[in-house]
Amino acid sequence: METRHLLAIVTVVLVVSAAAFVSRMEKGGETTAVSTGPDGSGASTQSNSYFVKPVYGRAVILMPAVDNDGNGVVTSLKVESAEGEGRTLVNINQLIFWTDTQYSIQTAKDVAQNYTGYDLSNADIIYTINASATVIEGPSAGAALTVATVAALRNTTIRPDVMITGTVNPDGTIGQVGGVLEKAQAAKAAGATLFLVPDGQAMDSHYNQQRKCRKIGPMTYCTTDYLPVTVDIAAQAGITVKEVSNISEALKYFLG
Repeated sequence: METRHLLAIVTVVLVVSAAAFVSRMEKGGETTAVSTGPDGSGASTQSNSYFVKPVYGRAVILMPAVDNDGNGVVTSLKVESAEGEGRTLVNINQLIFWTDTQYSIQTAKDVAQNYTGYDLSNADIIYTINASATVIEGPSAGAALTVATVAALRNTTIRPDVMITGTVNPDGTIGQVGGVLEKAQAAKAAGATLFLVPDGQAMDSHYNQQRKCRKIGPMTYCTTDYLPVTVDIAAQAGITVKEVSNISEALKYFLG
């Protein structure tokens, strides 16, 4: 008799637990997704399942870049999230599209999913890059792509006076890039008041080439020296510069 009563109680508990789980799934539930750690870097050891549906929306971010002539320019990126089939779609206004840019977009989407914990299996993410082919090459837009993807999934507005440069790594950390001074100057010219850069790049160190020639008789002899130069990006570009090490830190400035 006691055994039958015990089995009945266990059965009821299992049925109630299963019903509660199904209810959470139907309502979106709480996430047990892999996510970045408290500092925005590194993945947790939780389950790979995503239960929370994203809030479909759109976000626009301005991205600084350097063109083939070495000039700083600013281009715009729009990210839209919509109900779909889990696809990553890219709309560009040029036929040339670089492989490393494709990789940056996919990494940005993965990092955004890990950061938010949203289930993107039934969501399409559409990236629209308004830039010439000379400026969309390279991974340095990775951080901006990720920020815009998170904002689109949450349907939140990005501050238009903040810009960022930096690659994005699968663990959410932000990597160093080139042309920081030129990008900072372009951001300033476009109206930005805050420019985010990777750790260690608020000061730009490079070498200036110095060529000296002298004539000895009928011959001219030339030598080339490379002199180290360190530039304070903020002072040189006239814009506030902050270093960030991961996407979590960057989002605090963009989303407030």
